[in-house]
This record gives sequence, C-alpha cells and structure tokens, in this order.
Amino acid sequence: MIYSLSIPTSFEDNEAVRVLEWHGAPGDVFAAGALIVEVETHKALVEIRGEAAGVLRQVLCQAGDWCPLGGVLALLSDDPDEPLTPTDGAWPAAFSIG
Repeated sequence: MIYSLSIPTSFEDNEAVRVLEWHGAPGDVFAAGALIVEVETHKALVEIRGEAAGVLRQVLCQAGDWCPLGGVLALLSDDPDEPLTPTDGAWPAAFSIG
C-alpha cells in the first residue's frame, strides 16, 4: 500500500516546516524506528522516524524546501513495485511527526 508522509496541522504558530535533510533516497528500505527526514519549524528541529518498516518511494519536498502544514513530504510503501497511482485521489497518511 502507498502512504503519504504528511506534515500535521497541529504545529502551533507555524504555517510551514522546512526540510533539512533526507536520510535516504527513493527506493531505500527503512526499518521501524529509522530516521527518515529532519524538518524544522521556527522554534524546533523535528526528526521523523518510521513507525513501521517500509520503502521511501518518492520525495516531494527537497532539502531546503518549505512544506505547508498538511502538505505531503514524500510517498512511502510496503512494496517497492506498487504503482504510485492513488485509487481514490489520495493516499492514506502513514506516519506522524513527533
């Protein structure tokens, strides 16, 4: 299944987060608990780790980009060969930040 790695809308006093560094490239497999990406708000550095094992399929916000709250940073999946076409116009959320 394809999942979206989205920025939650719950960051107080922020409209966006900046992507600092990806810890993998599309096609890389990550383990549960592995660091996937680091982002920053105006007040804090936030590490995003995998809650379950998966594959980083597509990066949508590059290092240095600002991603609005609710925006999608990347697409992840369980299967590296699954097509990246949503069946209903959107992918389910995969991981939360925190």
